[in-house]
Amino acid sequence: MPHLVPLLIRGINNLSDARYCAGMGADKLTFVLDPALPGHLDTKTVKELAGWIAGVELIGEFDQLSSYEINAIAAECSLDAVLLRSSRPAEELAEIAPPVYLELAPDSAALAQPLPTAPVGFLVELPEPAAPGTYVALATLAAERPLWLGPGLHPKLARNLVGQLALAGLSFPSGDEVKPGLRDFDQLEAVFEALEVE
Repeated sequence: MPHLVPLLIRGINNLSDARYCAGMGADKLTFVLDPALPGHLDTKTVKELAGWIAGVELIGEFDQLSSYEINAIAAECSLDAVLLRSSRPAEELAEIAPPVYLELAPDSAALAQPLPTAPVGFLVELPEPAAPGTYVALATLAAERPLWLGPGLHPKLARNLVGQLALAGLSFPSGDEVKPGLRDFDQLEAVFEALEVE
């Protein structure tokens, strides 16, 4: 089912979410693979989850690990790209083998800073509420570089953002199973449906 923009689902940690999001037409799924981050998964688990899904880009989320460690994990898990939670010097970005997405702080001052050229896209998770000036800065960034925006699980806001900004895509959080194999997908389903092409 086609959507108005590509969709990225962050923090996949169970098979229910992986299969549901892939089946609903998500374009990219992220797995937290840095031990310094809450909810991180080991490489064995990520490979098992990835073996059950097809047709989506697999992305590893990292923060503190070195470029060497990121490259090793990316190769072991056959990642298509990586998402860095914080910026790094240009020479270190150049050492990371897979394409890099970079998460930016959601404030107008941070968004106005010169950005590195290496990343293939930038991701911003919107706070609630967004500070004055944030949307102006986001519009400027989206006009210049591929921007993925995270509006939380708010279907109406997500659809409005697609109409207001030239986005590369939208980002949404995944969730946790109630127990193995049992998961409530109502919020994610509302988002997917709100963004379907009519």
